[in-house]
Amino acid sequence: MFKNTRNLSLLLGIAWTASLMSMTSCRSPAVLSQSTKRPAAVGAPLPIASLTQGVWLKGDLHVHSRHSTESTNNPIAKIIAFSKAVGIDYLCITDHDNHVKGDVAHHTWADPEFTSDAVLLLYGAEWTTTRGHGNVFSAKPYDHQRLYDVRDQRDVAIGAVKKDLGIHLSANHPSGKDHFGYSYDMLESLEVWNSVLWANNANAIMIWDDMLSSGRKLTGRGGSDAHHGVPDTPDKTTENSKQAKANYVGTPTTWVFATARTSQAVVDALTNGRVSVSTNPFAPRVEFYADLDQDGTMDMMMGDNTKATGQAVKFRVQLTGNTVSEGAYTVSVVKNGGKLGTFPATGPTPTAEFTDTPATDGRTYYRVVVEGPPTAYPQVPESAALSGNMVGLSNPIYFNFDPNF
Repeated sequence: MFKNTRNLSLLLGIAWTASLMSMTSCRSPAVLSQSTKRPAAVGAPLPIASLTQGVWLKGDLHVHSRHSTESTNNPIAKIIAFSKAVGIDYLCITDHDNHVKGDVAHHTWADPEFTSDAVLLLYGAEWTTTRGHGNVFSAKPYDHQRLYDVRDQRDVAIGAVKKDLGIHLSANHPSGKDHFGYSYDMLESLEVWNSVLWANNANAIMIWDDMLSSGRKLTGRGGSDAHHGVPDTPDKTTENSKQAKANYVGTPTTWVFATARTSQAVVDALTNGRVSVSTNPFAPRVEFYADLDQDGTMDMMMGDNTKATGQAVKFRVQLTGNTVSEGAYTVSVVKNGGKLGTFPATGPTPTAEFTDTPATDGRTYYRVVVEGPPTAYPQVPESAALSGNMVGLSNPIYFNFDPNF
């Protein structure tokens, strides 16, 4: 995380010299759709989710404006204008709620600059507590004050308020100083990639795999956690201004496959895990599919859940967008928290395929991490060197997960 309370120069010095970590640690049988309503049991017929009726949208789910008191040179208008310029489709400005004593509605959301005709703006805030930090995502305004007011109560009381508000709750930087210290059963997602420094997220990834292996179908998402913008004039420069050249909106970028270009569709896709994360808005998007009957047509994608049949499944990883010609991309496949294998992704649209048989008598999940040539981000020029060879990651494809868990 980039925070002004940390020694930034030391952090960046470590990041520049450290090696980036390598990950070691559509039809057929019914697939769980993007509907948030869950069917009765894993073995019951599940509605088929479309792989074609939707749109890929990219955004940032963790950004701070001037309404977070430690932020500098970062008014909402600047954040939105920058996002539009780099092709960001959606954005959640998540200011610290404790800086306004929970009254987000009359600060961030009431700011006259909180409007856009190009970028979908989610309603949210960073729930900032003594037991850690989490982000709220909502397509419409909600009573954030209620969530702030119960922050020190027991999880069962907090969970009841969260449910009543109808919000998506996500853990921020779960393994850092401000780790998430509440029950993960209250969550829909987890920030597995915080800021441009991918190597610093190893413990968050470990926690994610632990949650997945225990049957919790939690979406992994990213967030830049950007606090500081580029000064408009030299006299506005602060000791943290240099961060804007290394970590800003879109480092990393979270992609969602939404049923429509609406705020609600973004939140629904995030909840249901049709999500991947890339190093920046110009980096390739990671897409992960499964062909359940090996007839050549993909039947499900990341986030989807189905019953294993005992038959082998063919999986496909595809990089879409700004790929490097003749680039050497490597796909690492994680199965149930362990490394299944590593495969090259080749071709004009770099693609890798592998086959495996999910067990019929237990849960199985697969997710992928992609490494390869860095993608330049001219608007944040120091970010590519900090991201190194990390390209992106997928959410899991699930077999035999209980949708009522």
